Amino acid sequence: MKQKETSLNTPSEERDDYADGHPFSSFDTPLRPDAFEQDDELKIEMISKHFREIMQILGLDLTDDSLAGTPNRVAKMYVQEVFSGLNPENKPEVTLFENKYKYDQMLVEKDITFYSHCEHHFVPIYGKAHVAYFPNGKVIGLSKINRIVQYYAKRPQVQERLTVQIGKELKKILHTEHIAVVLDASHMCVSSRGVNDTNSTTGTAFFNGKFLDQNFKNEFLNYINSDTKLR
Repeated sequence: MKQKETSLNTPSEERDDYADGHPFSSFDTPLRPDAFEQDDELKIEMISKHFREIMQILGLDLTDDSLAGTPNRVAKMYVQEVFSGLNPENKPEVTLFENKYKYDQMLVEKDITFYSHCEHHFVPIYGKAHVAYFPNGKVIGLSKINRIVQYYAKRPQVQERLTVQIGKELKKILHTEHIAVVLDASHMCVSSRGVNDTNSTTGTAFFNGKFLDQNFKNEFLNYINSDTKLR
């Protein structure tokens, strides 16, 4: 069984996760002002060229059938898939619905699978997200919560920033302060390099509104940590 690397800390709490020289910087993804002046096709062309040079520096034979198409495959993967969340044009459109049933209790979406990449080494972060909110007149389609998580995950990230970005986006969309987000993830920069620890996972949390009350917080945490299913 995997061991938790940390308790569920909010990002404002002091942590020494990046004592190796990789400080946590900002809750906004660091982007240049001209980040989207080039279209996707040009970005793919440029990344492919530079990745080809990296492979050549490493001594790989790009005339080999297995490697010849790798630079373009990597470039397309970066732009169209794993880092597609950098482009605001890919942000999911969200439709809210009237809360006709007057549901005013906690709504939880748990075990949302996400894949991201560590911005320090560009290797995968993967895990589960758990989200809860109290409706405030409107409700969101459940699949849209998954899409919001995945949109912010598909960019170079640190887990603290990802947690806050999901929480703040849900606050804005749902017009409610009552939001909880917990992420539990494995980091390949820990398990496949460096310390090579394959057993630890990292937990982060965003609690706001009613979820700052210990009773509501415990109700949410107890539910996501149990095998309970709503009937």
